[in-house]
Amino acid sequence: MLVIVAPGQGAQTPGFLAPWLEDPTFADRINWLSAVCDTDLAHYGTDADADTIRDTAIAQPLLVASGLVAALALFPHPADAFRTIDLAAGHSVGEITAAAGVGVISAEQAMVFVRERGKAMAAAAAEHRSGMMAVLGGDPEEVLAAIARHDLVAANNNGPGQVVAAGTLEALERFSAEPPARTRLVPLQVAGAFHTNYVAHAVPLLGGFARAITTHDPRTRLLSNRDGHVVHDGRDVLDRIVRQVSSPVRWDLCMRTMEDLGVTGMLEMPPAGTLTGIARRALRGVETFALKTPDQLDDARAFVEKHGEGGPLEGNPTWRLLVAPVKGVFSLAAEQPAGAALAPGAVVGSVKSLRDDLQVAAPHGGTIVEWLVEDGDPVSPGQPLVRLHPVSAQ
Repeated sequence: MLVIVAPGQGAQTPGFLAPWLEDPTFADRINWLSAVCDTDLAHYGTDADADTIRDTAIAQPLLVASGLVAALALFPHPADAFRTIDLAAGHSVGEITAAAGVGVISAEQAMVFVRERGKAMAAAAAEHRSGMMAVLGGDPEEVLAAIARHDLVAANNNGPGQVVAAGTLEALERFSAEPPARTRLVPLQVAGAFHTNYVAHAVPLLGGFARAITTHDPRTRLLSNRDGHVVHDGRDVLDRIVRQVSSPVRWDLCMRTMEDLGVTGMLEMPPAGTLTGIARRALRGVETFALKTPDQLDDARAFVEKHGEGGPLEGNPTWRLLVAPVKGVFSLAAEQPAGAALAPGAVVGSVKSLRDDLQVAAPHGGTIVEWLVEDGDPVSPGQPLVRLHPVSAQ
């Protein structure tokens, strides 16, 4: 089983786009996306220094564009991707890359949205002298307690041995002077305390933009940073991306869902290395591939062929399916036979896991064509539960 992941801010390095721009097709696509987001991506991906591309308004469009264009090089025909990718996820701004990759929004919509996201987050972060710092190693409970004691926030939980503390620069300096035992601290190349209340001012603005964007439901299972759940409603995907701006990234829960699904291979889009590095420590037995340069494309395609199976949503418009958000046991809400009409928002059942008891609703309504599970069945994340005809009850 294959998961394709997209990294977040801090993964960018000076010149990382240079080898890709040697390909005229890739260069043309980057130039087009540069025009869409009104940012000279080719310049920032080749000639700009580390301090320049640390700017949030530059880094975020650069990251999303590089992932999307590399995906186009890897899968020249998008339908091929849906036949081989089982799962997709993005870390922080990488969620926009992943959402576009599975068809929730177009590449052009993604670039306009990420441009505004980067500008809004940069403006919000500029109101405070804040930053982020990776805390590597140590006892997890001691690390979290020390972060809270210094008035910081655990803005990213990236799994065992890696938590990201965020807050004011003064608080981070005090934290650095008294680090938790057996830890190593690494300042991150970001311009503010993202995924905390320090950038909450950006959320209402981005919410307005998101409401104006037409969405489609994912054609492949997509994980959310909020809780590691599989999200199958396109509108919910975008709403979650907006709220995630000021909420902690739970990449640890995303990886837990990957384990639940039995992922065997992880391919990271450029600028690759961060998420595959985390996976090598946290997902034992999962083979990783960090796609960094175009001369790796043939090997990357072989990796996809080796691990990709094609998710259960392949070939189906997923708004006609309701899927399980997590691993657990499905309980039917009420007896609803084939032919029953569901109003928009109708609850069909729930999935109970060790952590959650989550309702499953039909956001668009519809008529039940067939049940794909029965009451009391164990289900996996993203498993289709019921097939609907898109004619809802009036």
